Amino acid sequence: MGLIEGVKSFSYSRIGDTLLRYLYEASDENIIRFLKLARRIPKDPESDIVIGANYIIRVFEQKHPALEVVKRLLSSEIHPNVRKKLLENWIIKSFLLGTNKRCEYTRKYGFHPPAFFVISPTMRCNLKCYGCYAGEYSQTSMGLSFDLIDRVIAEGREMGIHFVVVSGGEPFVRKDLLDVCEKHSDVGFQIYTNGSLLSKETVQRLAELGNVVPCISIEGYEKETDERRGKGHFKNIMAAMDRLKAAGIVFGFSATATRQNADVIVEDKFVDMLIEKGVTLGWYFSYIPIGREPDVSLMPTPAQRDRQRRRVSELRNSRPILLADFWNDGWMTNGCISGGERYFHINANGDVEPCVFAHFAVDNIKDKSLPEALNSPLFRKIRNMRPYCSNPYRPCMLIDVPEVSRAAFCVPGVYPTHPGAETLFTDLSSAMDEYAVEYGKLADKAWAEHPIRPVQKIEIQPMKKKIKRIRKGRSTGRHAHTMAAGGD
Repeated sequence: MGLIEGVKSFSYSRIGDTLLRYLYEASDENIIRFLKLARRIPKDPESDIVIGANYIIRVFEQKHPALEVVKRLLSSEIHPNVRKKLLENWIIKSFLLGTNKRCEYTRKYGFHPPAFFVISPTMRCNLKCYGCYAGEYSQTSMGLSFDLIDRVIAEGREMGIHFVVVSGGEPFVRKDLLDVCEKHSDVGFQIYTNGSLLSKETVQRLAELGNVVPCISIEGYEKETDERRGKGHFKNIMAAMDRLKAAGIVFGFSATATRQNADVIVEDKFVDMLIEKGVTLGWYFSYIPIGREPDVSLMPTPAQRDRQRRRVSELRNSRPILLADFWNDGWMTNGCISGGERYFHINANGDVEPCVFAHFAVDNIKDKSLPEALNSPLFRKIRNMRPYCSNPYRPCMLIDVPEVSRAAFCVPGVYPTHPGAETLFTDLSSAMDEYAVEYGKLADKAWAEHPIRPVQKIEIQPMKKKIKRIRKGRSTGRHAHTMAAGGD
């Protein structure tokens, strides 16, 4: 690091210290002052962070329930180690200083690193849930080595990435998982877990580390959860939540909507129950037919997805909990975030996938550096195609504009990352087209009535031109046949 860069880094760190002092007394006024000062740190006034901060300031000034969440995170309810790491790793290093580092990387190398990525150290799991998106990956492989995970996270930090999401499989099957988190103490980790391995000892370690936020999968109440995950599982995760709350650890939930539970998981009383258990944030996903025994009939109906979109919005505007909907919140991110635009996934075999749900790749992290993988032809094509549709309520290349994912899957060198991954583009393609059309009717009406964004004409035609450009460079018919058969 040169002298000028060193001085800048030191100055920004001092600014961070000043900002944190505003939060020692977590009053409404101090939190808003913090945000107003924090938005000055990113050098680009048009960055997502600045735009997001401006939006949050406006809603906080109107006493949005999320303000109560922030005050709780800064209160004595939260373990001091956790509170310190939340502020240092996620707020200062990832979102503020990290934004500038990522922008600087863009100026030097020509593409913008995402704010976070997902890594699955193992695909092994102690449960066998039906419809698991990761169920067809190898369950016998030991997964990524400690040294490889260490290398990838270190490369990410050099690009300004201080936020890593851990998925699987069941991450806590790996006994060395928290050793990784300890070594990278300046990185914030969110870990998706089934919750069954959150023992008293593990929870104590999480409190000592401070930089880990577990998110526990739940399908609804006892009936829905045990039906998918096994008898007694609901009681196990309720006990795990009690341990996490007592230890002062910030934790969340993850709920995947199927046709059976889509209405249950967006009920007021369900979310209120989780708030009472100490949950701070929640992620909503929707089942799509990938992974273990793909089943279109498990997908929420278009009407259920539309209702989930409305209900999640109502809940987060009326409850003290941070909620996000992976598909339906596309309006907040201007569409799909995959392909390294804002995130990507490294599976337990090392394949660098565009998305946790897009099971194909051209690169393996064992053979490529993280910057090389992020700048792959596949990822560049996906980023260049964005947005796939002018309606951000239809963001996904897999289920909303499926012709995009089929075109990406046919880019030269692409291979499916587990047996059967190509089924979504072959046997199930008609079902995906039908779903996209039916949901599109509801989504287009909803976007035309959206209160924040201007009304836009829904037009897919420009996307078709992009797909034609991609297909000009695709490989021969032999390549397409080998892809459908499971790879070269």
